Amino acid sequence: MNPNEIEIDKELTKLIEARDAFMAYMDATVPKDKNGIAFDFSAHPTLDAKTVYEHFYKLDYQARKIRGFVIRNLGVKA
Repeated sequence: MNPNEIEIDKELTKLIEARDAFMAYMDATVPKDKNGIAFDFSAHPTLDAKTVYEHFYKLDYQARKIRGFVIRNLGVKA
């Protein structure tokens, strides 16, 4: 792998870890619908906003980091 590939792999791994942590929080906090697919917010209409924001911030931060890397290193226009 070249240095750019190593860097993007590292950042994508962090993004996947942040997503997995967020989904684990949702799975532990909000029950699923009768089909077991979608979250049933009617059964648990409120969540801890601070915790949700912490998970969102980590996801958003990693996505912005990757976006900047792609724009700088792969010549993609914003």
